Amino acid sequence: MSVIDIDQIRRCVRCGACRAVCPSFEVLGWESFSTRGRMILIGKILDDVDGSWALDSLGTCTTCSLCSQMCPAGVSPSKVVEDARRVLASRKIAKAWQIELRDRISSTGNSLGETGRRHSWLSILGSDASPDVKADQVYFAGCMASYRYPETAARTFGILRRFGVSLLPSERCCGSPLLRTGLDASGCMEENLRQMNEMDVDVVITGCAGCYTTLKNDYGLKVMSVAEFLADRVSELEIGPLDFTVTYHDPCHLGRVNGIFDQPRRVIREICELEEMRCSRELARCCGGGGGVRAGYRDVSLEIARRRLADAPPEAKYIVTACPMCVRNLNEAGGHGRVIDLVDLVAMACRR
Repeated sequence: MSVIDIDQIRRCVRCGACRAVCPSFEVLGWESFSTRGRMILIGKILDDVDGSWALDSLGTCTTCSLCSQMCPAGVSPSKVVEDARRVLASRKIAKAWQIELRDRISSTGNSLGETGRRHSWLSILGSDASPDVKADQVYFAGCMASYRYPETAARTFGILRRFGVSLLPSERCCGSPLLRTGLDASGCMEENLRQMNEMDVDVVITGCAGCYTTLKNDYGLKVMSVAEFLADRVSELEIGPLDFTVTYHDPCHLGRVNGIFDQPRRVIREICELEEMRCSRELARCCGGGGGVRAGYRDVSLEIARRRLADAPPEAKYIVTACPMCVRNLNEAGGHGRVIDLVDLVAMACRR
């Protein structure tokens, strides 16, 4: 039985409002790579036992949900795209990069295929943080922070543990890359939940937008972003002012999907001047890294990121964000280290 919401497809009035905001359509230019085109193709998948002809169209959707934000009919195309990817995967129709992603996570527990210890960044703090103690709050670092931005992970936990936050003893990928691309994430989810239940965890804190939306909306947990945690405790952080201007990039799955807009800005304004990007908050453009697009269509992903970088005000010394995937994709697209995590900005202020 299909898991595609047929009502969503019927409600799409083909008005084309989504074409003006779809980041992959802006880059690729073909109707089949626009949100409207995808909705038409997905309708045909329901009657086609193959559907492999739709893989590239569906695979280039970043699931940024800007189309959902703009849709006058109240349709959620990103959700329909994810469902369609799941239908195709259930028919064993998938790209090689999807299979490789699934196998990496299955064999190593992370989306990057790294074989090293996930919490090796604890050594940066100079001591063992006893991650297996019971605690009602745990920091979920995520794959990208753990293996690509260990200093940011260490800085984050260095702050959080002051407030009694612990770690899972053996954190695994949250499953977001699998879920967003239509694949089975039950193994990851069950293992993470088992550890959380054993620790009697009440709140999970994460600095990754993908982890946030997955832990909250797919696991059904009580989740807090690092930005929210810092905003509630900014007066206790002993930070000093910095004499420069920054801008803030809203990660799609933290901002538009889950409504976390004010908290990171509150933290920034306690530290330095904030100048908004040309498109921000609900209308913020995607970094291009989500939805599996970076994994499967890297050139498209980086071109989307380059267009997002063009939205930054020239007077901003840094582009601050609250997601390691955004940091990575924007920097590799031309940010050249100018894109930093919110925690890294806090760390600068704490050193003063």
